[in-house]
Amino acid sequence: MQILRTVAELREWSRALRIDARNDGGNSIGLVPTMGALHEGHASLIRAAVGSVGFVAVSIFVNPTQFGPNEDFSRYPRTFEADCALAKAEGADVVFAPSVEELYPAGASTYVEVAALSERLDGQSRPGHFRGVATVVAKLMIAAEPDKAYFGQKDAAQVAVLRRMVTDLRLATEVVVCPIVREADGLALSSRNIYLSAEERERALTLSQVVRGAEALFASGERRADRFVSAAREAFAAVPAIRVDYVAVVDWATLEPVEIAGPGSLFAVAAWVGNTRLIDNAILG
Repeated sequence: MQILRTVAELREWSRALRIDARNDGGNSIGLVPTMGALHEGHASLIRAAVGSVGFVAVSIFVNPTQFGPNEDFSRYPRTFEADCALAKAEGADVVFAPSVEELYPAGASTYVEVAALSERLDGQSRPGHFRGVATVVAKLMIAAEPDKAYFGQKDAAQVAVLRRMVTDLRLATEVVVCPIVREADGLALSSRNIYLSAEERERALTLSQVVRGAEALFASGERRADRFVSAAREAFAAVPAIRVDYVAVVDWATLEPVEIAGPGSLFAVAAWVGNTRLIDNAILG
């Protein structure tokens, strides 16, 4: 497995494979964008890529432009050696680990913003977050020129923004969404789970319990979005140490609220457990 540090190196790797592909019938390229601190959720994305494309690049880059001024950029976990070991074990061909200066050269003033979508759900409570996400993912896609890019459903609002970006910019990359990976007790895997104390981790299970409750409501025949929201808020109210950011039932493509949930509607929650903001969701039906 190679470790590449510059856009030029990544692009050269990708284009060399394209040239070779003309001779051997073709090999597609997959990209798994990450901020490092890799866990089983990331491993599942790499496995999905390895299973469906010929060559896989995993990016490891803690992107400063998607963090707000009071967020956890400086303390975000950085475990590069362990990340490389995991990527290699799962079959990645390349780890792309650029510096901030490599992706944001001096004087950089160009950003990608998906209007409206970027202001909903996580974008509403984290202004500028999705602009940073869209910008860095666009840079990675332009650099790697992948056929497919792999993301987890846990970041469902991010997926909606990136699907819109890829469509609008006519990028030749398919956005592939993989299922949420959970601990045995239901907690959705997140690099931020490392911040939780034992007591906070127990409280954090409320998010997955709320999500399961929404799925059960839908299975029972409930379709009124306000019933999903009120049931979730009642469950959160029973754990006053949790501070709810949002509870919503939305159209997954637009992130606009819906009054009546249908198959494919997104039920999403975000909440603070101690100083750690966690998210979870379900695609209803």
